[in-house]
Amino acid sequence: MAIYVDEIRDYTLIAKARRLRHTHWCHLTADTEEELHAFAKRLGLRRSWFQKKSDRDYRWHYDVTPPKRAQAVKLGAVEIDRHGVVALMDARRAAAGLEPSGVVFQRALDRSASKHDEAAEVGPRCGNNPNVKLSEGDRRAVDNFKAYLAARRRGMPPTRSGTIEDPAWRQQ
Repeated sequence: MAIYVDEIRDYTLIAKARRLRHTHWCHLTADTEEELHAFAKRLGLRRSWFQKKSDRDYRWHYDVTPPKRAQAVKLGAVEIDRHGVVALMDARRAAAGLEPSGVVFQRALDRSASKHDEAAEVGPRCGNNPNVKLSEGDRRAVDNFKAYLAARRRGMPPTRSGTIEDPAWRQQ
């Protein structure tokens, strides 16, 4: 059995939105909840700071500040990175009979793709992507820009494409 602490991260945006006092923290977790609570008591953490939303929640942990993290490491907590946390959470999911996070994520992607028709857009929404159907105005802007680039390659002076000075724009 082991106690784990992950890397300290900057949560300034979350902290300000929730009006929290601390902006940097990490997560303290363990192989079992009992072991985690015993270790948290040694660190001086309140039980009310334990985070677990339901009986099925496998992401239970305590948030700890940098000084408490240093104290936890001195008391024997194992330092892990975010990949270690993901591996630990996946093991908990499996132990609880839940599907691994990768399977859940893939199912969500598949559901999202099935909501769109076969001509669904794939990739960025720009003139370089053949899968995107641009509006007429966007198509004209892309064509004007391509003409501008072609003129530059030929060494012609640039025109301000898409403005009143552009003859193509006046014909619209």
